[in-house]
Amino acid sequence: MQIQLQDEMIQIHVQYAKRKKISLHIDAIGLITVKAPKGTSDEMILGAVERHGEWILDKLRKGREARQAPKAKEYQEEGKFLFLGKEYPLHELINVGEWDAEKLKLELKKFYFARLKKIVAERITVYQNQLRVKPKTIEIVESRTKWGSCSADKKLTFNYRLAMAPVEVIDYVIIHELCHLLHMNHDRSFWRRLGSVMPDYKEKEEFLARFGQFMTL
Repeated sequence: MQIQLQDEMIQIHVQYAKRKKISLHIDAIGLITVKAPKGTSDEMILGAVERHGEWILDKLRKGREARQAPKAKEYQEEGKFLFLGKEYPLHELINVGEWDAEKLKLELKKFYFARLKKIVAERITVYQNQLRVKPKTIEIVESRTKWGSCSADKKLTFNYRLAMAPVEVIDYVIIHELCHLLHMNHDRSFWRRLGSVMPDYKEKEEFLARFGQFMTL
């Protein structure tokens, strides 16, 4: 969903659930999420966003300023790191012990590898059944350029850094690579099939394009 706030076009992710009120959340990398009761109209959601427009724009501005001059990662107990789209102190993700920064970085990478492997294994089953495809193998890898890949012999890989993204973004990459089992090229048939499973896939693409650079160790 999009809304114009002053001179800026804002992207909003809406989550519907059993709740009584609408709430707004802006995460550490600028993703705006509106949680709304089931059945809430688009007009009510946009109205709530407009009422908090100044607060939203201020938060986004401060976030952009902070990202323009990124600080080096602090590999210590209270250093902040992304996991599933939210920031956590390092000690909430791994056991920090008495390790130095190099060892902590290695342990955190192991954490991301293990958690993404588990997440992908759990979520890929639903989508492969829906698409009626089955990959030959699934592997978590380290890559500087790709979030996922699909080889001609049906082997899928996923970048461990996806563990830093929201679950719905991980789902997008999973569906994207599964669709390549049906269409190896990014032709119209590929995008139609992808869109039939995830109609708002462009929002997930935009998230990775905008915020992928901050999903690092």
